[in-house]
Amino acid sequence: MKNRLEALAYDIVTGLMRLLPFGFVSGLGAFIVKIIGPLTSKRHIVETGLRTAFPEKTDVEIKALMTAQWDNLGRTFAEFPLTHRLRPFEGSSRISIVGLEHFDAHQPAIIVTGHFANWEVMATVLTQSTHTVRITYRKINNPLIDARVKKQRESYGTKYLVKKSGHAGGRELFEALKSGESVALLNDQKFNTGVEVPFFGEPAMTAQGAVRLALKTGQPLLPMAVTRNRSRFTVTFYPPIDLQITDERMTDVLSGVMQINAFMEDRIRENPEQWFWVHRRWPKALYRRPS
Repeated sequence: MKNRLEALAYDIVTGLMRLLPFGFVSGLGAFIVKIIGPLTSKRHIVETGLRTAFPEKTDVEIKALMTAQWDNLGRTFAEFPLTHRLRPFEGSSRISIVGLEHFDAHQPAIIVTGHFANWEVMATVLTQSTHTVRITYRKINNPLIDARVKKQRESYGTKYLVKKSGHAGGRELFEALKSGESVALLNDQKFNTGVEVPFFGEPAMTAQGAVRLALKTGQPLLPMAVTRNRSRFTVTFYPPIDLQITDERMTDVLSGVMQINAFMEDRIRENPEQWFWVHRRWPKALYRRPS
């Protein structure tokens, strides 16, 4: 019953949003979450993360970043039901693409990115391109909403979803690369079975699958990111990460994971208000420290 009620609420909200213009819905989401977000338990997670990443910033600067990231978060959630309207390769698109030559020149590739701005926008670029890309996902706890979200993603071109964790998912990604398809992974969240490497100077469990795939297959590790200007976006492909290859595989894996984290840090420093701060990225003990 709980799942059904949640799914009903999801249907009502998304149905109403689909009646409205994209820019209006984006701004409405920002307005609502800027009011509600600071009242939730996520406020402490956001503030702790920002103070961890930017210890040099003043209280006034941290407060301003907190407000700005609620704005981005609200826009991102509100925009999702309308993502099927986005056509990045058509004229007058809301999406500009930079560095597409890196994507075209390195096929198949292991694409790594993070929860920047509206990360679904990156998926529209990948899946509406001329290349086949399998994108990993984390299953939503409510199976009814999970089915709706997958259907929504299929409506804008994402038809090659792979479960994010598990041996079967890893094998599917490996087989995809062998057959000439690219794969894409979000590599910026806490991954308990990963490896511990620094993230903004604090130890953080980080997924190593992308690096291991690159080392095993010899395919390039290609980073990408997205930034927003209100309800318009710029998706950027960067040159491949230059992986270290020695006789010590674990050393090479750690080096690669640290390079991915360094890429994430650089993008976050450029637009700190556009990262997904409500995620508890570091160990729980860090969030119990006084803010």
